[in-house]
Amino acid sequence: MSGIAFVLGVVISTGSLAWGYASMGLETVPRWMIAFGVVWLFAYWRRWNWFSALALFLSMLFAIAGLWLQFPIGWMFASAIFALAAWDMAELRTKLNFLSPREDAKGFERRRVARVSLLMLVGLLVASIFILWWRQWNLEWGYFLLSVTLLGLTQVIAWFGK
Repeated sequence: MSGIAFVLGVVISTGSLAWGYASMGLETVPRWMIAFGVVWLFAYWRRWNWFSALALFLSMLFAIAGLWLQFPIGWMFASAIFALAAWDMAELRTKLNFLSPREDAKGFERRRVARVSLLMLVGLLVASIFILWWRQWNLEWGYFLLSVTLLGLTQVIAWFGK
């Protein structure tokens, strides 16, 4: 469960960064950001636990630089939110390795993913309020919110199905 959340977090984070930078006319930077996301996924697969902290730092740095350069605020916020969620899921995998066999690892993982999902929802709500405030709402952002909402509902339905 946390592995899927990690992969989705990395894909959405790097995709949001790339989309935000590409929407401002940059061509090569989004390609490097997508490559960065692939390296992040590879590092997770190879269990390079140190890489997630570095990736979080770089994602935040690019998002802050995008905000400073007045790139679309929604994509920069979404990138930061999902990078933080991906980092947390990577840290969760490390923490699950240290749980004793008596503890409920599945329940611990499910509660952690639920809390992070709720925080992401609040973050996207705040980003949407800022987008409305600065009149930057567009159809792309609406589609993004719809997809993330459907993804979250699918997750909730899967939890209740178990």
